[in-house]
Amino acid sequence: MTRVAYLDASAGIAGDMLLGALVDAGLPVAVLEELVDRLGFDDVELAVHRVTRGAIAATKLDVCRGGRPIAGMDDVHLVPPPHAAHAHDPEPAHSHDHDHDPEQESAPAHAHGHGRTLAGVLSILGRAGDLEQGPLARAADAFRRLADAEARVHGMSPASVHFHEVGATDALVDIAGVCLGLQHLGVEALYVSALPWGSGTVETQHGTMPIPAPATALLLEGLPTVPSAETYEQVTPTGAALVGALAGGHRPPAGFVPERTGFGAGTYDGSRLPNVVRLTLGSVEHDVGADHATLLETNLDDASGQVVAFAVRRALEEGALDAWFTPVTMKKGRPGVLLAVLTRPEDAGRLEDLLFNETPTLGIRRRPVERTVLARHHEDVATPWGTVRMKVRATPAGPAATPEYEDCAALATGSGIPVQDVMAAAQAAWTASSAS
Repeated sequence: MTRVAYLDASAGIAGDMLLGALVDAGLPVAVLEELVDRLGFDDVELAVHRVTRGAIAATKLDVCRGGRPIAGMDDVHLVPPPHAAHAHDPEPAHSHDHDHDPEQESAPAHAHGHGRTLAGVLSILGRAGDLEQGPLARAADAFRRLADAEARVHGMSPASVHFHEVGATDALVDIAGVCLGLQHLGVEALYVSALPWGSGTVETQHGTMPIPAPATALLLEGLPTVPSAETYEQVTPTGAALVGALAGGHRPPAGFVPERTGFGAGTYDGSRLPNVVRLTLGSVEHDVGADHATLLETNLDDASGQVVAFAVRRALEEGALDAWFTPVTMKKGRPGVLLAVLTRPEDAGRLEDLLFNETPTLGIRRRPVERTVLARHHEDVATPWGTVRMKVRATPAGPAATPEYEDCAALATGSGIPVQDVMAAAQAAWTASSAS
């Protein structure tokens, strides 16, 4: 049994909205209050309210100082350091992050000459635990995504970005709280719906910007979106960064059994859809995972079989998840092939270049796809001719296994017996061992 959650973010997503949904779904506020203490925010408190957005009752969570919500990332945008003279100095000598507790400052971060660098933000986050693994590693990943996006917008290095609003207390609590909250509720995989791509404009320290704002648009790369008629900022940078860092897929997995639902409220009240996110906790009975992949396809009618076969082999050698070709009928009735390569999104550009270099194609289609992947591992079994690795997969009906062909072929070649005899012996050995 695998504990999973599905987040419906069709009305938008922000860090505080997701945190509110977790509390609404059963996350004790005490867990978040302990996090605040571990981060060293002595003058910060959490306020939880029941509100309505449209016709939906939801939980609104605010990070407060002096009884007032702290304005932060979910209201404004990432900005680089305001003084160009320091724009490429990743660790200014007068950084607020290293000489004293930055949370003793009562004014918003952007009121100071500099905000926190990525290193400073990660240093504060490290007070809560290990940034190398577990939920805080995912929180650190979200902040790195934010820094990378802002660096791309302004043509600087991620280390040079100063988190004026993002580095503020509420963003640290939101991002770390979401990651720790999911772990506390036992969520092993999070699936997130397509995110709304709105229109209109938003005011920032750099002037009027189109929605999605530049950094948010970069953070949405690789994530599915749907057009939205709303003209307010439905997806904030923190929301997009969290989805990028946490989402294991964008549809509920097969066999998903909903068990409990929580609603988290945003600040805006007046949209066509209620400004809430809906988090549904549940489970699946078998161990599956979903991941993103990219499918590359091209039609060829002027490539020999040798060229196509070589391209398939090279794609697999260069890390493609799979590659194949299928006979098709081209225009004017000419025979041809459909060459397809399945790849990880980060490898798509490199494998596109390979196809352009190895085939006479003039164009390659590219589209994102999702895979539901069964958990698998290898087990060794003994046969009269030697050891064979079995690829064991967790199916809905229970474990199943297949002999590794290359192992069987090597034993068959060395023993002078049919390969199918080796495969049958390996299968029988695994069946007997699994039944014992």
